[in-house]
Amino acid sequence: MYTCTYRKTMAANNRIYLDFNATTPVDQKVLDAMLPYFSEHFGNATSDHSYGWYADDALEKARRQISSSLGCRANEILFTSGATEAANLGLMGFCKANQHKGNHIITCKTEHKAILETLGALENQGFQVTYLDVDAQGSIDLDQFQKALLSSTILVCLMLANNETGVIHPIKLITEIAQEHGVAVMSDITQAVGKIPVDLKDLNIDLTIFSSHKVYGPKGIGALYLNKKNQVKLEKHLFGGSQEQGLRPGTLNVPAIVGFGEACEIITSKIEEESNRLLQLRNHLEQRLLQVEGVKINGKDVPRLSNTTNVSFSGIEGSKLLLHLKRLAVSRGSACTANLVSPSHVLMAMGHDEQTALASLRISTGKHTTVADMDLAFEEIDKVVNQFKTVSV
Repeated sequence: MYTCTYRKTMAANNRIYLDFNATTPVDQKVLDAMLPYFSEHFGNATSDHSYGWYADDALEKARRQISSSLGCRANEILFTSGATEAANLGLMGFCKANQHKGNHIITCKTEHKAILETLGALENQGFQVTYLDVDAQGSIDLDQFQKALLSSTILVCLMLANNETGVIHPIKLITEIAQEHGVAVMSDITQAVGKIPVDLKDLNIDLTIFSSHKVYGPKGIGALYLNKKNQVKLEKHLFGGSQEQGLRPGTLNVPAIVGFGEACEIITSKIEEESNRLLQLRNHLEQRLLQVEGVKINGKDVPRLSNTTNVSFSGIEGSKLLLHLKRLAVSRGSACTANLVSPSHVLMAMGHDEQTALASLRISTGKHTTVADMDLAFEEIDKVVNQFKTVSV
């Protein structure tokens, strides 16, 4: 079976994978569902014959699986190549379609780079962006948020759960406040899906983005949600076909979409049980880490994802820390910026100095993680940190 093969491979390599916030392995059931659509049911979903109809039926089934998992309607889900493309389509499309109402956007300094860089491009095109501060725990000040709302504000863009710290923002409350002022809300729910219950109808978000490869589905497929009840309109800036309501033209990746649907259905069916298991693992690891001198768990005292630990070590040379953890697959921050030896913008926004931000690790667990993995991870981290401290003495 796939799980057994995965564990044996990990043991053979003498490494422990603890970077599930970066990506996840494809679930065997997901892979099985996908395989026929590569060679047996290979039709183009827009072709007007039996091959195309079969592919289209599979595509729409996946759309229903995803929408059912997230409490929305199937026709509110648009497929993209991933959350980054969805962020670009959503932000660019919404802001340009609503520029006649205003040009002001509110976001936060700890958003994912896919959001921040797209907003930077919009600033170059004449939009104004307010970047909210966070406190030492990574939380937004709701008073500062309300004061930032202007008559020219057209959009609030805030993530549900932070990809580096796991800190959860009160998106439902933020949405209620924004919509009282006639302002739409977009939220990146990429890290939240499959880890905490997400009901888009209840949250009443206007736009949201998420991705398959964070929920044990394939890479290269994601989605943009548009709230039909709130009549969200986007200006299109991609051309060449009528697929996905004309907003994201091009031949659809049916095998990946099938896998995406299957992955969402599987992961949300066991979300409470798995979340509780991962919480126990996280608490077990953090209790041990906090015994180490100079350790700080970032976001420890606020709501956060049960699978995510972001830990800082004071007094060590952080730029080399990750390289010495040879047995662990962990990260210093987002996978999109992990190859850059630079301090996390999230931790800097939370008040860390550059040295401490560099000497920080994101440890994110998943359905293959065990208590034994947590113990081995602690032993490896403790050994390396003590080596660094010994050298600096």
